Amino acid sequence: MKKRILLGALGLVLVFSSPLVADEKLSMSPEDRALYEEMLENNPADIYVEEGSELLEEYIGGEAGLAKFLGVSEDELPKYLAGFPRYIKKIGMVVAIDQMLQAAMYANGKKPFKLKSSQMDAMAAYTKSIANGEKINIDINANEHMKEYYKLGKKVFEMRRGGRGLSCYSCHSPDIVGMRLRMQILPDLGAPKVKAAATWPAYRMTKGKMFTLQKRFQQCMKNALLAKIPLGSKHMVALEVYVTNMAKGQEIHIPGLKR
Repeated sequence: MKKRILLGALGLVLVFSSPLVADEKLSMSPEDRALYEEMLENNPADIYVEEGSELLEEYIGGEAGLAKFLGVSEDELPKYLAGFPRYIKKIGMVVAIDQMLQAAMYANGKKPFKLKSSQMDAMAAYTKSIANGEKINIDINANEHMKEYYKLGKKVFEMRRGGRGLSCYSCHSPDIVGMRLRMQILPDLGAPKVKAAATWPAYRMTKGKMFTLQKRFQQCMKNALLAKIPLGSKHMVALEVYVTNMAKGQEIHIPGLKR
């Protein structure tokens, strides 16, 4: 039996279904499902990841240059990358992978790509893919900086904003997870089948392009009619820290594939 719940703030109807009815396949047409299955084998974002490999080589010196900048060995690099966002002493702040790459480019005498650029998306995707097969090992208790960012990220996640008073928590609280919004199941961001932070950057079928996790956050904000938090800002990185910690222990698989 279905239970309809009207959320006045959203002005939309969310429908709660049994686990069987709530199968993800109901969020797609049979045609889209077939396309999704095909793309699992041939993800269009693989092209962006390959481009990112070339950019990393040209601007930072490849994996060897990146490892040198981070002060780790090439063998240690995959596991180290699985711990982002993290505090980097030479940068002096908690950063996501793309900001770290900007700093590495600058240290290498190159003009850094802007965070909103497709080149940065590609390089960030490749860099995170180096950690494929590793498990997310972010440490929110590593130092006072990480503790501060985690606390701020939780605040941003739960903060109600805009005329409708919505927050990330409005759609991803335990009471809402499993319901539907526009025929799409609202997920638990840390669940093994979702593991959001472990599968972004990802290719979005509905948009026909690849997005980073922070850009996905901005899309959600736009859809909820909220002011978008700037990419790379303290509040945005803190939000990524908080959401990444939800998927701690989940295996990284980049690029992901999303509806």
